[in-house]
Amino acid sequence: MTTLGQAENFALQLAQGMSQCLHWFPEDVSPERLAQVLVGMANTQGGSVLLGVAPRSAQVLGVSDIPGLMDCVFQAMLLADPALILPLPEVIHLQEKALLHIQVPAGLPHVYSLQGRYLGRDRTQTNPLPARQLRRLLVERGAIQFESLCPPGASLKDLDEAQIEAYLKLVSWPAHEPAEQVLLRRGCLRQGNGEAGSAQRLQPTFAGLLLFGKQPQRWLPNATLLAARFTGSSFSDRFIKQEIGGTLPQQLQQAEVFLQENIRRVVRMVGMAHQETPEYPFEAVRELLVNAVAHRDYNIQGDNIHLNLFSDRIEVQSPGGLPGPVNLQNLLQARFSRNVVIVQVLADLGYVERLGYGLDRVVSAARQHGLPAPIFEEIAGTFRATLMAATPMMRMPEKVNLAAHPDLNPRQQAALSFLGVRPRITNRDLQELCPDVHAETIRRDLVDMVSRGLLIKVGDKKSTYYILK
Repeated sequence: MTTLGQAENFALQLAQGMSQCLHWFPEDVSPERLAQVLVGMANTQGGSVLLGVAPRSAQVLGVSDIPGLMDCVFQAMLLADPALILPLPEVIHLQEKALLHIQVPAGLPHVYSLQGRYLGRDRTQTNPLPARQLRRLLVERGAIQFESLCPPGASLKDLDEAQIEAYLKLVSWPAHEPAEQVLLRRGCLRQGNGEAGSAQRLQPTFAGLLLFGKQPQRWLPNATLLAARFTGSSFSDRFIKQEIGGTLPQQLQQAEVFLQENIRRVVRMVGMAHQETPEYPFEAVRELLVNAVAHRDYNIQGDNIHLNLFSDRIEVQSPGGLPGPVNLQNLLQARFSRNVVIVQVLADLGYVERLGYGLDRVVSAARQHGLPAPIFEEIAGTFRATLMAATPMMRMPEKVNLAAHPDLNPRQQAALSFLGVRPRITNRDLQELCPDVHAETIRRDLVDMVSRGLLIKVGDKKSTYYILK
């Protein structure tokens, strides 16, 4: 039962009358009128409806026949196509009166119509959805798979035979079956308007071009990944940037190389010994990238996937909100994808598990690495995942000014991390951290850091060691 204070808050919100997520009716509302608002909310961001409130003044009138009004609500839900399945309406007691509260959750799995019309909410009004908005909604909720559409003018000549051959070899497909039939079954090709079974009339889908295309960005210019490493904790003018294009598997391969070159390595105390490890678990960052590439909304053009490395965190942001019934509350348990073809092929290639998002593995890896819990957010039509670094004591000392030296190599970064837990470092110490590197290269790295003003050389010959300046 809702308390008096909660009911008063509802009345206050209604009196403001400015939110598309709130609406109210008197007790005698018809099922048809109620259904319009419920369908409009279901097709947008959800919302709340109160029954028992004056239409214009937001004055609480109350309801007298709760069972009859419940029946009206159920009739309205059944008028939608498909029928709306909503939480049981809640009775709100306010002094001597009662209201009926109907909640329409956000992220319902279908696109709903009423008597053949698709409705949405525009501020406080319920109106027919414009064609562009309806098409986007159908794609977002899986009624239409954008990846399965064919761009005009695309043909089999736009696919890379070498990549297709490598894929077929990897999945051990029977050699006697034509490659076109394999891709047709996978959803990377669709039959055109020609004669049934004619290979000349097969056309690549957006998924096929993204996975096997010679020039995927010809068809989807923003289907790229923009990777950047910044020296501080915010965007600045000093950064290293790489725009990564090509097919989706090629983008993932290049992004992994970027990560390996730019994720700092730190030295942590494990018992009485020092152990060098990446600042972030590589498998967690890789999983965030794969998730972004596999599940982004490719129907949204104008932006690409962003991989941003800061001094205290890594952010991966992709266009499009969470798909279908997935929301921030059920994110780690939900199993729904807007790009089933892309997910399947990436699973065949070993990038992603077919069963789900894998974000639960990101959470587990961060916990095992001693990092804070990842942050997942929906921001202005995008999904952003943030992996935070460890506490400052476990990271590089703040007095090291990396902003002045963004091009330190991994060995030099390891040396500075070592000095975060030890007062000095020697050539031998750095050689043990980087055993595959020649001793002369180690010496030059340390000399270079002295010339940059990061280290001070102390002693001579075999007694030489280095400390932070």
